[in-house]
Amino acid sequence: MLSYRHAFHAGNHADVLKHFVQVQLHLYMNQKDTAYTYIDTHSGAGVYALDSREATKNAEFDTGIGQLWGRTDLPAPLAEYMGLVRGMNPSGKLRYYPGSPYVADQVSREQDRLRLFELHPSDSRILAENFRKVEAHKAEQGERARGRRVMIDRADGFGSLKALLPPPSRRALVLIDPPYEVKDDYRKVYEALREALGRFPTGIYAVWYPVLQRMESRQFADKLKRLPAKEWLNVTLTVSTPGPDGFGLHSSGMFILNPPYTLEPMLREVMPYLVQALGKDAGARFTIEKGTQVTGAAAARVGTGGTPRQPVGNARRASPLSGAGS
Repeated sequence: MLSYRHAFHAGNHADVLKHFVQVQLHLYMNQKDTAYTYIDTHSGAGVYALDSREATKNAEFDTGIGQLWGRTDLPAPLAEYMGLVRGMNPSGKLRYYPGSPYVADQVSREQDRLRLFELHPSDSRILAENFRKVEAHKAEQGERARGRRVMIDRADGFGSLKALLPPPSRRALVLIDPPYEVKDDYRKVYEALREALGRFPTGIYAVWYPVLQRMESRQFADKLKRLPAKEWLNVTLTVSTPGPDGFGLHSSGMFILNPPYTLEPMLREVMPYLVQALGKDAGARFTIEKGTQVTGAAAARVGTGGTPRQPVGNARRASPLSGAGS
């Protein structure tokens, strides 16, 4: 199915969660000099104009990035993400929003490699055009051309991931965020991760997913916890109470396999702030869980695939840095 266009949803609360976590993952990877490969299985268009017909149809960005745009009290990790967004809007007006490929290009380094996959014909074309514009702008600023640092393929990211692992440098950050418009996407994510971990168990794998009423969504995170990764971390952001009809995206999550040790404390600092800034009603909250893979007798006691849940954060209408709900 190729009907999904992210331009209708760019900059919403789910994008805020996804992209500020992505920024932190890149910054962690940047701490070592060794190059790494960033793989984006569902890249979208790369950059989104928030004044476009698609973006203004429902104006989802108003209750996402728009709620953070004018704030001056941002926690440091969130300020790093907002600095990137502000950098592409030099006029001071929020007009453009970065997709994950642009985030990766801006935060990664010259020695790192980006492999971007997008199957939708229109978005794949726009993605390539946007990166040509990015390179042209860099040339105008006197920056050296990056050659084949960025490779864009109109292809299925699920099917393309296997061939890229393990990467030459033995370091990789993989982002998987399909639209989940069809139930099969949940299975494809799980199968792609299981195969990827078999080929390259030490990579960092980040999965965005919607938290919906449908069974596939409710069971998804628990299924990912049973994958053979050394550690996992799961964070969700809920901005409102689900409606009685079950429609609309009120909550989403980021599930990270082999997460950096720096990620959990950063989330504990930022998530209460996001609940306060983006929450729409008393149902707004966040959750953070983490776990480790266990084997042998311990696995027999807790079941296959990991330790029991370890909730480490929760807030409902929390104050900015309290981490406690009311």
